[in-house]
Amino acid sequence: MKKIMERLQEKLSAAFEKAGYDKKYAKVAVSNRPDLCQYQCNGALAAAKEYRKAPIQIAQDVVGLLEDSGIFAEITAVSPGFINMTVSDPFLADFINEMAGTERFGCQKAEREETVMIDFGGANVAKPLHVGHLRSAIIGESIKRTARYLGYHVIGDAHLGDWGLQMGLIITELKKRQPELVYFDEAFQGEYPEEPPFTMADLEEIYPCANGRSKEDEEYKAEAQEATAQLQAGRRGYLALWKHILNVSVADLKKIYDKLNVTFDLWKKESDVQPYIPDMVQAMKDGGYAHIDQGALVVDVKEETDTKEIPPCMILKSNGATLYNTTDLATIVERRKLFDPDRIVYVVDKRQSLYFEQVFRCAKKTKIIGEDVDLVFLGFGTMNGKDGKPFKTRDGGVLRLEKLLSEVAGCVEEKMAGREMEETIRKDAAAKIGLAAIKYGDLSNQASKDYVFDMERFTSFEGNTGPYILYTIVRIKSLMNKVAEQGITVPEDTKILPAGDKTQTEVMLALSKWSETVETAFEEYAPHKICQFVYELSDAFNRFYHENRILANPDDAVRASHISLCRLAGKILETGIGLLGLEAPEKM
Repeated sequence: MKKIMERLQEKLSAAFEKAGYDKKYAKVAVSNRPDLCQYQCNGALAAAKEYRKAPIQIAQDVVGLLEDSGIFAEITAVSPGFINMTVSDPFLADFINEMAGTERFGCQKAEREETVMIDFGGANVAKPLHVGHLRSAIIGESIKRTARYLGYHVIGDAHLGDWGLQMGLIITELKKRQPELVYFDEAFQGEYPEEPPFTMADLEEIYPCANGRSKEDEEYKAEAQEATAQLQAGRRGYLALWKHILNVSVADLKKIYDKLNVTFDLWKKESDVQPYIPDMVQAMKDGGYAHIDQGALVVDVKEETDTKEIPPCMILKSNGATLYNTTDLATIVERRKLFDPDRIVYVVDKRQSLYFEQVFRCAKKTKIIGEDVDLVFLGFGTMNGKDGKPFKTRDGGVLRLEKLLSEVAGCVEEKMAGREMEETIRKDAAAKIGLAAIKYGDLSNQASKDYVFDMERFTSFEGNTGPYILYTIVRIKSLMNKVAEQGITVPEDTKILPAGDKTQTEVMLALSKWSETVETAFEEYAPHKICQFVYELSDAFNRFYHENRILANPDDAVRASHISLCRLAGKILETGIGLLGLEAPEKM
């Protein structure tokens, strides 16, 4: 189904050509002066130089051919050469009815079955998720859902950190505390216990303790490094402990991600790609890509056109140890072998841009991945407190994500305290509204920008907030329940009539932006565009709701049309928040 602006552009293109001008000047945009018109074309201004005519004359020539087309309620040439357009209500209603009858409300399915991998977890095992993990999870989840909605084959990967020094630190600290554990007996040949010797709460205390001690005690740090090396070399007892750490951690991670309404298709880990590293490194050497620099094995990735310094990509340290670079490159090797992706999108902190520039260049230069595969760095800004610094607890610590979810849900529940609802219904609603407050508050900002987390503003039921969007959806659900209770029958294929007032027109105009919004949101990896859409539609719908008699309308045909418009708005709003990873309660 063609978008509304594509249809307008086709009409304008034909008129430009018929008037003797190149159709390339017939570009249509949403008006930046909605008080004057809905759409505009500024092509006459650009065409004036080529045709040596006043732009207003060109605009008048084009407008003269379109005034009686039936598409426009008004089309005018305005000095110095703008073409202002307001579509007719019948044209707009026909477009909305066509939208309502399509599978994805007019969104085009991806032209080919492109495989898109999204790397958007990045959590480390043995550590709780904190607010620093929020943006990667929810931005990645929205992009995953949007791509899938458009028909792409999408694979989301948690990409856990499980193979670094933190493992050696935990093993070392555990050995200090419980040296009698069978895992530390190198002579032990039997089966290790199925139950882990620690809980997630234990790990959350053990790791910070071990990490802090390693910064002050060089001997302790050396022990941890040796434990890491022995684990990676395959020591049985340490591998068994590592598996326990993984199982306990992943179960906890899944619980928190589930509360965030975030899911992964893969729970791949750094350790999964270790077998690929030797062959990858050898291929880099054999291909003449890697060389020794101050004892380390590196690949030069600087290009002649660079205006800033791009350091070499280090593959192995001087002692032969691997780095994050090595693991990330090996991960690309594995992804190419197992999934053959057309693009891989990394949703990570924007402060890692230089690092990923090195890795991507190295992957292409060493032929790890083909030039036809897009490696995309989607860098996001930080979530800050009101002081403008990265969000912290009152005592300056890093806030656990589970704690944030609980605090926001509690704040919402306090605001709902006076409402007549069963306790279980209120708690469920508060959890959904609280999650919407957090996720919408984040996603409504452009991903690359920092933003301030404002509990009071984000949990408000008014304005451009998650709770306001959910409130609108619940209002529509309530309206549809009344339709059923009153025995009013409005078939799904009931046509929406041309608008009878400005508020109806505004709802239809908001709805008409759906396909363009969703497709652009994926192409630009920009969930904030979906947020803007659902807010504009919610705002337009609420004005329509307040200014029109819907169920009490005395004209049966108008009433049915209104109900059909409300139903469509509700469906698209729910689809929209679904792409953001949100869910509306039944009551608020």
